[in-house]
Amino acid sequence: MPDIELPILTERLILRRFEAEDLERFHSYQSLPETARFLLRPELSKTKSMEVLGRYANFEFKQEGDWVCLAIERQDKPGLLGEVVLKWLEGPGQAEIGWILHPDARGQGIATEAAEAVLDLAFGLLAFHRVDAKLDALNAGSAGICQRIGMRLEATLVDIWHYKGQWASENIYAILDSEWRARRVANSQDADAPH
Repeated sequence: MPDIELPILTERLILRRFEAEDLERFHSYQSLPETARFLLRPELSKTKSMEVLGRYANFEFKQEGDWVCLAIERQDKPGLLGEVVLKWLEGPGQAEIGWILHPDARGQGIATEAAEAVLDLAFGLLAFHRVDAKLDALNAGSAGICQRIGMRLEATLVDIWHYKGQWASENIYAILDSEWRARRVANSQDADAPH
């Protein structure tokens, strides 16, 4: 697997490796019940936040099961806004994408822009064949991001999870490398068209 050069720059964002200085901001959103609402785990304690941040900061991406965990911040204003992750799944060419944002950063297209950059990485440099996203069927915000980045709803698995005292259904969104390439061509043609 080729080395991932960081940081990754988008129009507005910097995607970079986590650093020790991110701990307070990381914990400030990871400790919120609203952040953990659609996660299979509870909100994080300070100790758990330190442990997770350490894993994120020291990620390796060399084999199935590894994660790329990138901190998101604005180019024009330093400070952690959230994270975007790419997990190398078992099986040839399979990956999963996900994101978590600080409440202050939601609703501004930040997760969409970061996820687009990670799809570019996944299908470009890393040459994955398929990337999916698995989310609670009630998570309308993440479903919207999936749709904006060109993923299609492939399946709904009804009452597959039991967490936080209730059953939950899972929506699986996915995009193939060929769909991503066709979308990039269409977007570049739209950008070149006279307005």
